[in-house]
Amino acid sequence: MINVAKIREDFPMLNQNKQMQNHPLVYLDSAATSLKPQTVINAEIDYYQNYSVNAHRGDYDLAHQVDTMINETREAVADFINGTPEEIVFTSGTTASINLVAFGYGMKFLTSEDEILLTQAEHASNVLPWFKVAEITGAKINYIPLDESGKLTAENLRKAISKKTKIVAVAHVTNVLGYVVDIKEIASICHEFGALIVVDGAQSVPHMPIDVRDTDIDFLSFSGHKMLGPTGIGVLYGKYSLLQITDPFMTGGGQTAKFDMCGDVNFLAPPIKFEAGTPHMAGIAGLKAAIDYLNAIGMDNIYAYEKELRIYAMEKLAKLDNLTIYNPDADGGIISFNVNGVFAQDVASYFNSRGICVRSGQHCAQILIEYLNTVSTVRASLYFYNTKEDVDAFVEACQEAGNFLDAYFG
Repeated sequence: MINVAKIREDFPMLNQNKQMQNHPLVYLDSAATSLKPQTVINAEIDYYQNYSVNAHRGDYDLAHQVDTMINETREAVADFINGTPEEIVFTSGTTASINLVAFGYGMKFLTSEDEILLTQAEHASNVLPWFKVAEITGAKINYIPLDESGKLTAENLRKAISKKTKIVAVAHVTNVLGYVVDIKEIASICHEFGALIVVDGAQSVPHMPIDVRDTDIDFLSFSGHKMLGPTGIGVLYGKYSLLQITDPFMTGGGQTAKFDMCGDVNFLAPPIKFEAGTPHMAGIAGLKAAIDYLNAIGMDNIYAYEKELRIYAMEKLAKLDNLTIYNPDADGGIISFNVNGVFAQDVASYFNSRGICVRSGQHCAQILIEYLNTVSTVRASLYFYNTKEDVDAFVEACQEAGNFLDAYFG
């Protein structure tokens, strides 16, 4: 069971009576980035204050301390998703991780005879790299049809997949509609047809238990900043056999065993061969602290609490007649909606006047917005530090936002 009042004490942004437009802060934009507990902040400060030296370079104790910290974080990430440390690559975030797969694997192995399957619900980071790979290799981009509510289903995957399909790139949880894909079943179908599954885990890894062994996914990408960690640090998980044949996306110092004047290069084994240059040491330290924090609460508890909070919100929103909700039966903490007759950005501005942080626009999912037949939406996203009082404030703002012009300019 989650003690939310106690948890909120750990977050400086929530524990300092922070005011937004003379209202207490109600933060409902965790799908964009999460707030950070003090332990994560302290871990970064600890690196900068007490052992701020480079990794893999120094023959002295402080450098060894950094190397140990990086190795311990890699092990913690591996345990968190049930992988192995050799399968954990540190990147700058989900976008960099997906690009590494697209250009390091896709560019190397795809041909004009091959197909890449996406869905209309994908974030730009899981669309644009594949567009570029298709442009260069001649591979075809096709789409798995969504069901009438906007979900990816196994049934619709079977309608779209073929022996030409080599990559299926999908979000485990979509960033606008918040539906949780049965990724184990999707992976099984992909492998049945000889395709790899590349999973965008940006919206799933922070919110629910993930087991890459049980689900048998091939690649998984996620970002530290959406799971209480620092910005600028992320992870690519890949099956070791696939990482071995994937090329580095970037090259530079620290990833080679040797290179010579003739251009002969011998890369180190994964994951180091993908980590050119100086690591984001402070970010890695913060990521370890974030994982420790999440583990202490329990990912099952986090997932259950967020579902409970969403149900509470939807029961209250169902009583309003001025909203269009695009994902009423979603599994996660994302609520995408519009206030009828009011432009999404105006709604978000009005919410801001009441101290409520939500996001409006297309959410880097322009193809989905076309599917929803709207210009933009408002997105509220919950995390385990939110309360029913946050939801009450949100619902009250939704109720009054229909009178936006009078309320905001009157």
